[in-house]
Amino acid sequence: MTVIVPVGPQHPALKEPENFRFEIRGEEVVDVDIRMGYVHRGIERAMQDRTYLHNVYLSERICGICNVVHTNTYCQAVEAIAGIEIPDRARYIRTILLELERIHSHLLWAGVAAHEIGFDTLFMYFWRDREHVLDIREAVSGGRQLSATNTVGGVRRDIKLEHIPRMLDVLKRLERETRRYLEICSSDPTILSRCEGVGVLTKQDALEVCAVGPTARAAGVDWDVRRDDPYAAYGDLDFRVVIERTGDVLAQILVRLGEVIQSIEIVRQAADRLPSGPIRVDPPTRIEPNEAVARSEAPRGELLYYVVSNGTDKPERVRVRTPTYGNVLTWKRMFKGCTVAEIPIVLASIDPCMACTDRVTLVDVERGRSRVVSLEELRRWKKW
Repeated sequence: MTVIVPVGPQHPALKEPENFRFEIRGEEVVDVDIRMGYVHRGIERAMQDRTYLHNVYLSERICGICNVVHTNTYCQAVEAIAGIEIPDRARYIRTILLELERIHSHLLWAGVAAHEIGFDTLFMYFWRDREHVLDIREAVSGGRQLSATNTVGGVRRDIKLEHIPRMLDVLKRLERETRRYLEICSSDPTILSRCEGVGVLTKQDALEVCAVGPTARAAGVDWDVRRDDPYAAYGDLDFRVVIERTGDVLAQILVRLGEVIQSIEIVRQAADRLPSGPIRVDPPTRIEPNEAVARSEAPRGELLYYVVSNGTDKPERVRVRTPTYGNVLTWKRMFKGCTVAEIPIVLASIDPCMACTDRVTLVDVERGRSRVVSLEELRRWKKW
């Protein structure tokens, strides 16, 4: 006999509202039904009413943690349809900011994961070190979270010479601490008992559901956009794609901490090879009809932007596919066989961001068909 246990949309284990209906037999999870759509914000539609430049700041707010990679990918798409080649110095600055973002995002996730298994001391250590990275971002861009650095045609802010020694000093200390965290996570009995063999995603399952990012790489999928489809300055730099094979929560921890070390090395190389010259070029106000797809490796995985221009100063269409969208279905495979006590850490393991994932689709439940709704229909249905 099984029972249904609802979790969410409001629950202490959830950082954002989503709804799960777990089918439980005793303490074992048999299946899970996932319902999303609680935090849809209509950003894609709002982009159609704003200029290409204004949309840089709107795309930045799709995800506060991953704001640099969102603006980078959006700008790449617009630059592709406008035929813009950004300066070399801008490419390297973008790379440095992207990797600083990856570091602080992974440390944030590692702290949350430690908190979910009750290891709050480790949570505090992770977030302490994350603060140092945010200090660097604040010095370079003026903002700790939203950097407002990328723009169509390059970057708005330069990295000054006096920033580089401080940046490298912080990263040197952070590398030492991260290697210590890797040793702790590989040997501590609390972490091993709560994470090893828990929430397993096989390589075959990862490929079948199109998992991306650390979630896929923890299952042995050797794919990283930075290496396999280089953008910014990644094609000029040397780094290793971190792969694990077991596909459990422990593997996801080891992949992300390993990527922190690789990101530190990327920043070092980019800072050492930082070319001189301008940091941006002036983009056209209006862009001829065209379309382009751009993608980047966000901290959570592959991020795609599809932009269509129509000859005006505003895009005809902007479509965003975030990494969490590609990873949500992994929960269906990872939860089966877990216990009730393991639900929080398995939920957190893919580093979900629901606010940047949610979309609304209207479905006729009787016929099972979905349809597109016009803006006028939405206005008629709107309740004040």
